[in-house]
Amino acid sequence: MLKTISQAFKVAEIRSKMIFTLLMLVVFRIGSNIPVPGINRGTLAQMFTGETGLFDLFDLFSGGSFSQFTIFALSITPYITASIIIQLLTMAFPYFERLAKEGQEGRKKMAQITRYLTIVLALIQALGLTVGLFRRAITDQTWFSFAVIILVLTAGTAFLMWLGEQINENGIGNGISLIIFGGIVARIPSGLRSLWTQYNDGALSIVTLLVFVVFAVAVILGVIEIQQGTRRIPVQYAKRVVGRKMYGGQSTHIPLKVNQAGVIPVIFALSILQFPLTITYFFPGTAFTEFVTKWLSPAGNPGVWVYAVFNVLLIIFFNYFYTAVSFNPVEVAQNMKANGGFIPGIRPGKATVEYLNKVMSRLSFVGAIFLAVIATLPTILGVLVPALKGMHFGGTSLLIAVGVALDTMKQLENQMVMRNYQGFLK
Repeated sequence: MLKTISQAFKVAEIRSKMIFTLLMLVVFRIGSNIPVPGINRGTLAQMFTGETGLFDLFDLFSGGSFSQFTIFALSITPYITASIIIQLLTMAFPYFERLAKEGQEGRKKMAQITRYLTIVLALIQALGLTVGLFRRAITDQTWFSFAVIILVLTAGTAFLMWLGEQINENGIGNGISLIIFGGIVARIPSGLRSLWTQYNDGALSIVTLLVFVVFAVAVILGVIEIQQGTRRIPVQYAKRVVGRKMYGGQSTHIPLKVNQAGVIPVIFALSILQFPLTITYFFPGTAFTEFVTKWLSPAGNPGVWVYAVFNVLLIIFFNYFYTAVSFNPVEVAQNMKANGGFIPGIRPGKATVEYLNKVMSRLSFVGAIFLAVIATLPTILGVLVPALKGMHFGGTSLLIAVGVALDTMKQLENQMVMRNYQGFLK
């Protein structure tokens, strides 16, 4: 990886793209520390002590901007939600399905609709946060002040969306993913400082610290192996004679990823599980809060074990669901048949669909178990080693960070390969 980066930095065009990407991430981090106007910082600090439920997930994606209520507090989450909604609509409405099949023009139209939907969702979320959750932290309780904060938060999301698109056009990697990656990585120094402080205070022993480091490295290696793992389905294309030329006869493959759904099942499972915890935030001291804290919270006993079991079951369910959404074996089989392709030993048509379904089902099971283990292990580790609870070592953040890093490195390597081929052809 370091060799690839050093070689890429020697190429002027790629170097400019890398520097542009880094500068855009610096802009993102600067904006993440600019608070919205009219906020009482003391009241805000009191609001985010202890378990905050679903807000922890928002704080993860925003790199701490949510709990600090800065101009990027909404982060890019409205865009992610809008993208998922548009993707699901392609299955339910023929209009969106037709756009998805229209090539470049269709993708441009869908991107435009996604942008508009992002602004609408950002306005709704900004209104809810300003008038609801953060209202007692606002010093000037007037509608003009609320309107300014709502517009600032919405503009912050729109700016981040534009920033991501600029990285896509002029930088390296996927802009939206890199913004989330930047927020996650920004939390690492505070986590390391927390560990060091606990070690100096005697709350952590050197053995525990070493075990944690070994465990973290092992988990990262496991994430890389599974993220890169694919099952290659061989495909043979029949030979066709058209005029005096012969077409086809090539052998290729369909790469089916072990973790086809990515990090989406973990996010969906977290959203459902932490929703009751979020409700308790608004009703402190009630019987409902005591029940949720005891039975459904990762901080409760036996709630942590109930939470872990439900987390595993929901991740497995959403993994199968999202894999079915993102991979259509019927469409794959039809495309193969239309181009004269077939899987050796499998008849084209219905038999191919059944075979692809069977293979994808087995891969989904492995991917679901992997996601469940990665997402649940940090919770169990926090129970076994209470001193590590303050460390932001979540399965979601780990999967996103490693996945984005791998994807960015692949794009960088592709840029280098294109450069090498161009030099060879000259």
